[in-house]
Amino acid sequence: MVNATINGIAISVEDGTTILEAARKVGVEIPTLCYLKEVNEIGACRVCVVEVEGQDRCVTACNNVVQEGMVIRTNTRKVRTTRKTNVKFILSQHDYECASCVRSGNCTLQSLANELNISEMPYDSILEKNKWDKTFPLIRENNKCIKCMRCVQICDNVQGMHIWDVVNTGSRTTVNVAKNRLIQETNCTLCGQCVVNCPVGALRERDDVGRVLDAVEDENIITVVQIAPAVRTAWGEGFGLSKDFATAKRLVAGLRRIGFDYIFDTTFSADLTIMEEGSELLERLPEIKESGLPMFTSCCPGWVNFIKKEYPQYVDRLSTAKSPQQMFGAVTKSYYAEKLGVEPERIFCVSLMPCLAKKDECTWDNGKDVDAVLTTREVERMLKSFFIKVQELEEEEFDDPLGVGSGAGVIFGATGGVMEAALRSAYYLVNKTNPEPDAFQCVRGLDGWKEAKFTINGNILKVAVASSLSNARKLMEAIATGKAHYDFVEVMACPGGCINGGGQPIKDDDNKVANRSKVLYGLDKVNNLRFSHENPSVMQCYKDYFGEPLSHKAHELLHISH
Repeated sequence: MVNATINGIAISVEDGTTILEAARKVGVEIPTLCYLKEVNEIGACRVCVVEVEGQDRCVTACNNVVQEGMVIRTNTRKVRTTRKTNVKFILSQHDYECASCVRSGNCTLQSLANELNISEMPYDSILEKNKWDKTFPLIRENNKCIKCMRCVQICDNVQGMHIWDVVNTGSRTTVNVAKNRLIQETNCTLCGQCVVNCPVGALRERDDVGRVLDAVEDENIITVVQIAPAVRTAWGEGFGLSKDFATAKRLVAGLRRIGFDYIFDTTFSADLTIMEEGSELLERLPEIKESGLPMFTSCCPGWVNFIKKEYPQYVDRLSTAKSPQQMFGAVTKSYYAEKLGVEPERIFCVSLMPCLAKKDECTWDNGKDVDAVLTTREVERMLKSFFIKVQELEEEEFDDPLGVGSGAGVIFGATGGVMEAALRSAYYLVNKTNPEPDAFQCVRGLDGWKEAKFTINGNILKVAVASSLSNARKLMEAIATGKAHYDFVEVMACPGGCINGGGQPIKDDDNKVANRSKVLYGLDKVNNLRFSHENPSVMQCYKDYFGEPLSHKAHELLHISH
C-alpha cells in the first residue's frame, strides 16, 4: 500500500494504482476523454491532468501511478487552465458544428467544452478531410476525429482485427484505415465496437431512417417492423427511462405513432431459428462426432463475416439456418403475405437491431428478405424527430401472429442465449419431454469463453460459447490445432453479445452491459413460454406453411448457403 493525499484527502491505495483510480475511490472526479479502462490508458488527450507537488508540469492521471507521500491537486488554476487549453487545441482540429452531428447531446468532447466554459476559440480550425463511401454501413468522418486512439485500441486489443491504425507522419499524423486501404479492402466484420467506443461523432452507422420513412409514407407499401430482443434492453437509455418503464410494448406504441402498419417481435423468429438450428444440430450430430468438428451458430453476421474472412476453411461448419432477422423477413414475405392476401413485393420489412453488421447481412441473399435495418440509436433519433413524448406512452401489444415470442427467444440478445435456447429445445426434440427451463444456465455470464458438457439421451454434448472476436480467434485456433473439441459452438462478435452490439446506445460504463443482460434473463424468467418449441405462433406456422423443421420449404426459405 502507498499513502498520499488528493485535494487534502488522505488516501491509502495498492501500489500500482493510477492517480485516476485513486481519485475515483475517494469520490474526486477527474475528467477524461480518451481513457478506456484496461484498453486505452495512454494519456493521449491530456484532459485528465493534475498537479503533483514538487513537479513543474501537470501530469496525466490515467497513466501515472500514486507514489508514497504524493500530494495531488486536481482542480488548481494551473490544472484548469491546462485542461481548457488542451481541449481548445483538440477543438481546433475537430468539426464542431454540433447541431448537425449525430452525437450532439451525447458527445464527451461537447460535454467537456461546456463544463470547462469554453465560449470562444482563439485557434484557427485545421480540419482533415477524407473520401468515404457513404453507402458502406460504417461511416468515418475524419474531420471529427480527435486522435484519441480508442478505435485503434478496441479493434486491436478487444476484437483483435487491427482495422484502424495511426497513419502519416509529422503534422499529418492521424488515425485511419490501416495500411492505407479502403475499408472494403479490410477484414472489417462491421461489429461496430469502434463506433460505440468513439467519444465523438467520427464514427457512426449509415443512417437509413429517411429510406424507412419514405416507405412508411407510401400508401402502396405495407411496412412491417420487427424489434430484436437486445433493442428492448436499451432503447430507453437515450431518453433517461428506467429499465422497468422502457418496455418493448412502449416501444411498440411509439412505432405506431410513427405510422408502421404492423409491429412484430423478432423473438418469434428467434424461436423459429431454434427449431431449424436445433433440428439441424441433431441431424448433423453423427457427422460431428465422426469428424471431431463442431457446428457453429450463424445468428451473428459479425461472426459469420469473421469466419468467412479469417477461417474460410471452416465455413461449412456454420449452421445453414438463417439468423432470426433474415428468417423473419422470409416469413413476412411468404407466409404472412399469403395471410394478408398481398404480393410480397408490397411489403417493406424493417429490422430494429442492436448491430451494424445486420445492415450488411440484409444484402447477402440478394436483399429479398429484409429491406432496411435501423440500429437502436437510429430508433432513438427517429422517435425524437417525431417529437413523441415517450414518458407518456402507454403499453401496446405486438401484432399477431408474428408477435409471440418465448423466453428462450428473448435471451438470444445475451452471450450464451442462443446456446441455452437451442439446448432447451434439442433436449425436447430427443426426449419428447421438457428439461427444467434453467437446466443449461451454466452457459450464461459475460465471460469471454465458456464451455460445458451436457448429456442428452445418452449422448454427451460438449459445447462452447465465445463473445468478442479476440476470443473467437482463440477458440478457432484451439479447434484448428486440435487442442479443443466441441460439438456445438455459439459465437457473438461483440463482447457480451447483442446487448453490447455496435448499434446500441453509446455506453459510458460496462455496468450498463451487465444490466441489459439482467433485463433479458428477467423477461425469460417471467415469460409463460420458456421453450421455443412451445411457441403457438411458430407451431401454427409449421402446421399451415412449412410442415416441419428442415422440410423442403423450410430449406428453401429459412436456410442459406454460406
